Amino acid sequence: MQALRLARAGGDIEMGTYVLTTMALHTILEGAPDQALDMAQGAFHRGRRHASRRVLAFAKLAEARALARMGDATGATTALSRAESWHDKITPGAQDSPRLSCVTHGRLAADATKIFRDLRKPKAALVWSQQAGELSDVHQTRAVGLRMAVAATAACQARELDQALDHADRALTLLQRVESTRARTYLEDVATALTPWAAEPRANAFLQRVEQRELTTGTGAAR
Repeated sequence: MQALRLARAGGDIEMGTYVLTTMALHTILEGAPDQALDMAQGAFHRGRRHASRRVLAFAKLAEARALARMGDATGATTALSRAESWHDKITPGAQDSPRLSCVTHGRLAADATKIFRDLRKPKAALVWSQQAGELSDVHQTRAVGLRMAVAATAACQARELDQALDHADRALTLLQRVESTRARTYLEDVATALTPWAAEPRANAFLQRVEQRELTTGTGAAR
């Protein structure tokens, strides 16, 4: 809120758009997608004539995330399509602020994986996860781990156990030394999705690893 007030006081509409969009994404995580939708749409309309195309793509992506969490498939896919359209309009070589470096096609694809998982369209979610590709930056390890967890839950929805476990194992490997609420919640979601297969040896082994992680997390972990 302080950042938003400062952006307004400084007349920086693009920064205000970015901050409000980030607030929308956080609000989704807090379980209030209806409020997040208002924030994302407000951010887009406020920045429409002033913010860069990359920021506007980010705002539409947040809108799509909120709509998907609310179960609005038509609205979510439309907003995602508009996010892609704004991203595709970015002028090659455009020098956006470093804070926007994460808003890439890979980021759109990673969020689309969550969107279609939330809409219970697992095949589309898994296709988008493949499009997200690999992130080589060591600082993105957490982001890849979270996406693998989302892909694992999508594969469970598709009843593709082997694929689910492949993604789940990768997610746990990447997140095992990351201590954050999101990492813990995402792994718990995977464990819940795999519960119907708890009698399967490999699924059972994963569930035990998650349980062991919960018991040992905190020692030397990175936040």
